[in-house]
Amino acid sequence: MSGKPRLTYLNGRGRMEPIRWLLAAAGVEFEEVYLETKEQYDKLIKDGFLLFQQVPLVEIDGMKMVQTRAIMSYIAGKYNLYGKDLKERAMIDMYVEGIADLMQMILMFPFSPPDAKEKNLDSIKERATNRYFPVFEKVLKQHGQDFLVGNKFSWADVQLMEAILAVEEKVPAVLSGFPQLQVFKTKMSNMPTIKKFLQPGSPRKPPPDAHYVETVLKVFKK
Repeated sequence: MSGKPRLTYLNGRGRMEPIRWLLAAAGVEFEEVYLETKEQYDKLIKDGFLLFQQVPLVEIDGMKMVQTRAIMSYIAGKYNLYGKDLKERAMIDMYVEGIADLMQMILMFPFSPPDAKEKNLDSIKERATNRYFPVFEKVLKQHGQDFLVGNKFSWADVQLMEAILAVEEKVPAVLSGFPQLQVFKTKMSNMPTIKKFLQPGSPRKPPPDAHYVETVLKVFKK
């Protein structure tokens, strides 16, 4: 073992992408193993690697961790991205959960039937502009600080940055009515670890394409 966290998932975003983002933002290098067949996935289950028979799987500090939320809580705590006390942690949790609701819609979008794609895209745009982004615009405006919680870079900032870019890929002008989020996006993009992750050749994955959808359906077929 190299000592680097080892991530096992498909070669695409899915539920592993927020984990990649968080590790990259913390400046942590990691290794990846990509699942390409149902046999590989079944072997992980058979060998007892997957507690609930689900990926993502992250091997870190001698643990085989599953469940995205648990993995990210551990990484955030380990690398000091989880607030200074319980109250800050609660705020970070609230923001992260809200963003996760929006990201779930984006996660499922590539699997939409062709005749539902336009409707689902409208839903993403509507939720982002009317429910989720206004919350963060207001928070940043009210406290006038660079970061969401405690004026310190946290997991919530990383998650929001990922969401902004993911929505912008589908709705390029989505931030037009959110000046605070525009400033936030620029500041985040210039943080050294995030800037590095946004460069070509980084572990960041491209938007899901037809091949990725096909691989997901093949690996996880019942």
